[in-house]
Parts: sequence; structure tokens; C-alpha cells
Amino acid sequence: MKKKRDVPFPFIAEALFRMNPRVNPMFGCHAFYVGEKIMLIVRDKEDHPEANGVWFATSKEHHASLKKEFPSMHSVYVLSDGKNETDWQMIHKDDDEFETASLKICDLILKRDPRIGKIPKKRRGK
Repeated sequence: MKKKRDVPFPFIAEALFRMNPRVNPMFGCHAFYVGEKIMLIVRDKEDHPEANGVWFATSKEHHASLKKEFPSMHSVYVLSDGKNETDWQMIHKDDDEFETASLKICDLILKRDPRIGKIPKKRRGK
């Protein structure tokens, strides 16, 4: 049984190590930040198994070009109750190319590809 704090898919953290990412817990998942940008989220939970894998922050304008590089990429539909395409895209953990695709996403982050990563909106104070 995994400890609550264990980050799934440790090869991702290893691949991004030289960028000194900050890893924050987020909704029971783990978010990787480089500087002020959120780059990706790793998720491996029992609820909503269709959402397990690596999620990467992008925007709809980049989906077509990223789909050419990651044919199995799809929206994180759990974020829209399965109704709409989302900016967040993912590679499912059961995909045959999961590790290869995940490492390629990490490589894009290392190369500072502008299609990956978003500056989160500021939270409003109470």
C-alpha cells in the first residue's frame, strides 16, 4: 500500500530533477511547478481511474500540434464532468506508451517548450 505522500511515477520527478521543480499536493494528486508555472500533475488514485496518469498544463490552441506528438493524449474529462474538452491534457497510466510519452513531456518542459505550462490565476482573498 502506498503512503499518502508518495508521488506516483517517480521517473517523472527524476526526469525533471535538474529544473528543481516544486511538488505540491493538489486534490490528492501532486502538481509539479517550475518557477511560477504549473507544468504537470501526476495522479494514481482509486476513484476515477480513467483520470490516472500524467496531466499536463497547456491550452486548446496547442492541442493539435501536441496531438501529433502524443496521439493518445486526451482531455482530463473529470475536470468538466465528462462534458467538455479541457485545457488540461493527459496520458493515461495504462497507455502502452505511458512512460515514453511522459518522459517526452518532461523533455519539452526541460526545453521550455511554450506549449507546456501555465501561470495559475491568482486566488482571491476571503
